[in-house]
Amino acid sequence: MTVRAQILKVCQQEDINFLLTNRIPRRFATRFIGWFSRIEQPLVRDLSIAAWRLFSDLDLREARKTQFESLHDCFIRELKDGARPVARNSDIVVSPCDAIVGACGSIAGTTLFQAKGFPYTLEDLLCDRDLVETYRNGSYATLRLKSSMYHRFHAPHDGRIEQVRYISGDTWNVNPIALKRIERLFCKNERAIIRVKLASNGQAVTLVAVAAILVASIRLHCLGDPLNRTYKGSSVIACDHAVGKGNELGWFEHGSTIIVCAPRGFTLCDKIHDGAAIRMGEPLMRLP
Repeated sequence: MTVRAQILKVCQQEDINFLLTNRIPRRFATRFIGWFSRIEQPLVRDLSIAAWRLFSDLDLREARKTQFESLHDCFIRELKDGARPVARNSDIVVSPCDAIVGACGSIAGTTLFQAKGFPYTLEDLLCDRDLVETYRNGSYATLRLKSSMYHRFHAPHDGRIEQVRYISGDTWNVNPIALKRIERLFCKNERAIIRVKLASNGQAVTLVAVAAILVASIRLHCLGDPLNRTYKGSSVIACDHAVGKGNELGWFEHGSTIIVCAPRGFTLCDKIHDGAAIRMGEPLMRLP
């Protein structure tokens, strides 16, 4: 067994992984990485990306750029044109990001799951009574972005962004190990709730972009300021921003999670199940 394989095996042990990624000063670690990742020094950049490759399956062959200014520049990389074909069927909502599908399916009243045996509610996640009623008995899909994945996210359908709600919170890791240990984790972490009114039927699909440790900044093109701990504006931000299916909406400063909520009548596409890999632009849900 190689040294890399031995290191990965140790880090993947649940107790050690949870300790290393959660039982540390999460906010300090997040601020530090936010600063460190932006250092534009070739040696720092190269060693950082090399370490990242050591602990992940990072693949930069699809990246538009071949040279990066910093680790952060690599995190938020764009892809080559045509790297993510978008399903154009009008009755399909596509995945907004590259991801591993987590818990998904029907919402039982207002209850959904972050992992088996770990329920949470729309009330706690969305903090908006009207949205809770919109998605009561609807459908949802949890999309987890691994740290090595493409970190930008896109519009799931043609429509308009009507509102963004920013909720400040903690920065727990959102990997499967943490999801099996921390109750209501998504409802505790920092998140941006992005409501998209679909052009085809007037219904709203909502993306809940959940930040995590090392990921306490969410950038949206429809807003002027990044959403992070330094944000001092309104928690509810009215928008009227037209988007086309597949248009870029913004990015995480690192990998994290997007929860897609849809009204009753929307159904998951056939290949969507816990553990499935999906790419931005591939079918996620079918409209009524």
